[in-house]
Amino acid sequence: MKKFFLLLVPICLFTVSFFNVAVSAATYENKGRKYYEEAGQIVWEVKTKEKMIAITFDDGPHPKYTPQILDVLAKYNAKATFFIVGQNADKNPEVISRMYNDGHELANHTFTHPLRTNVPNLLKEIKQTNETIHTITGFSPTLFRPVEGQYSDAMIEAIAKEKYKVVMWSWHLDTLDWRSPGTNRIVDTVLKGVKEGNIVLFHDGGGNRQQTVKAMEKILPELEKQGYRFVTVSELLDVQKAINNGKNNKNP
Repeated sequence: MKKFFLLLVPICLFTVSFFNVAVSAATYENKGRKYYEEAGQIVWEVKTKEKMIAITFDDGPHPKYTPQILDVLAKYNAKATFFIVGQNADKNPEVISRMYNDGHELANHTFTHPLRTNVPNLLKEIKQTNETIHTITGFSPTLFRPVEGQYSDAMIEAIAKEKYKVVMWSWHLDTLDWRSPGTNRIVDTVLKGVKEGNIVLFHDGGGNRQQTVKAMEKILPELEKQGYRFVTVSELLDVQKAINNGKNNKNP
């Protein structure tokens, strides 16, 4: 009996310790997608029956691949949203000007693309990128996408106070093109998964994006045949506002 008791004590202590760690971890978890969607602070996609999607690009501009992507978009009269890294914009102002003049949406993706940072530094990065884009185009972005989609409650609260909207992407439409998985895999990810109101994630910077360019040349004409329109994130959000206003009018 004594041996059993001695064996039981460490098991109990381990269980209590594990429980405390679990509770502690849960306490510091993000509030969750449902909370942020209802608060209107983060968007992953929009619920609509209209055949429209928002194509987005991260990490650019790139002096070679972004212009090629812009050529493909122009060919199909498609609009996209570019989440711009400020230091890349600084180096390629002519590409930023073309994006803007072609009618695409310019959005913020920090200045140096830091994988880890604190809230004060993040706000500085966002401000620096906005100032860079404004200097080039006269336009100041209001949309922001965190690096690698990583965020905390404190980050979202601070960003919301600065009047930015955080834009993620439809989880099933992360093309993972930055891994260079092959053009066909990128194409299949989009064509097999796309639905109305989705936000698709591509990359136009950060490395060799030739597969992304080739994939776009296959994806756009096929989705066009299916009746899809390619809109900016803000245009997609306008649809969501209209839907919400319609619901509110029905329930005074």
